[in-house]
Amino acid sequence: MAGVCCGLNISETETTALVEPISKSTRKRRLETHQFSFRSTNSAAASPSLESGDKKKRQRIEAGELPFSPAPRKCMKAVHNFEVEDREIQQLAETNTFELTAAPSSSVSPKFGMTSVCGRRRDMEDEVSIHPSFCGQNPNSPGGLHFFGVFDGHGCSHVATRCKDRMHEIMKDEFENSEFSWEQTMSESFSKMDKDVTEWSSAVAGVSTSRCRCELRTPQCGAVGSTAVVAVVAPEKIIVSNCGDSRAVLCRNGVAIPLSVDHKPDRPDELNRIEEAGGRVIFWDGPRVLGVLAMSRAIGDNYLKPYVISEPEVTITERTAEDECLILASDGLWDVVSNQTACGVARMCLKSRSDPPSTAAGESSDQACSDASMLLTRLALARGSTDNVSVVVVDLRGGR
Repeated sequence: MAGVCCGLNISETETTALVEPISKSTRKRRLETHQFSFRSTNSAAASPSLESGDKKKRQRIEAGELPFSPAPRKCMKAVHNFEVEDREIQQLAETNTFELTAAPSSSVSPKFGMTSVCGRRRDMEDEVSIHPSFCGQNPNSPGGLHFFGVFDGHGCSHVATRCKDRMHEIMKDEFENSEFSWEQTMSESFSKMDKDVTEWSSAVAGVSTSRCRCELRTPQCGAVGSTAVVAVVAPEKIIVSNCGDSRAVLCRNGVAIPLSVDHKPDRPDELNRIEEAGGRVIFWDGPRVLGVLAMSRAIGDNYLKPYVISEPEVTITERTAEDECLILASDGLWDVVSNQTACGVARMCLKSRSDPPSTAAGESSDQACSDASMLLTRLALARGSTDNVSVVVVDLRGGR
């Protein structure tokens, strides 16, 4: 048997062996050797250090050991204020690997930041689409229109990917070639997107070069869909169109204002619509349409029509001087983080960088938005989110 003392193994033979007198210099060298060989992952156990003269040896954590660099110290206070310790996030970083992409925006106003992670899921099925000035200088909106979208796929990733590639193009054509209201324009855009997905999936079914999990095989293609939350930011208003359980939240003077409502099967109006169409909501690990899908509206999912529809709900919100930021995210965030908490974290990151941005403060705003999106993603993972997490933060303070 061997005893363990302060990280050093001491055998029985060593305890009974005769000890010969040793010099002070030899004892000093042995102490130094013990000090170098001592390793502890417990910060409390590692705090006492052995001294040699006036020199102290300290352990160092190399930056390359973390999968992502820690956020600025000021922004980390936002997580502390919402009961998530920095050490918990770092422990998560050491024990989990995931795909992380964080993209600051270009110089086009408004400023934004985006983070998208696979999290604890096997496959990445989220997609994010950002197109500043996607309609350019339009007579109806001289300041330009800016497109932001989050698409959360289920069953496979190809529907969300198709929405990422095509939604802004369809919406641009509808806006430029029709005189409809925003509600009609959004509704028609989502309807065309749904048809586009069906036709495209049928046309390329069985293509061996497909990178998605289902490989576009029939009938697997019919059991694939995606949520869609899209925000068009104009100089005077914000138009949000939502289909599914992704969400858009506006932070106005520190108060969270939801700009969309999740389409859950047990929502009273959605439950009535499904039952009137001849469908049923079955509680199987939560409410599900026909016991299968945990949302009542989505793009795709042909096998569940007409119970699951692609008709979006549209909200139009007038912008004010008190608007601070807009957050779009998949349910991987909203399942574990409240609207108000998300706005609080994003707001503190924006304030930690600079005051409301002027021409010279644009760069800070970009980085602050990226920091906010990354912190919200880390917060969701630290709170146990088991889904893909995608977050877009748009700075509304200087884009009017």
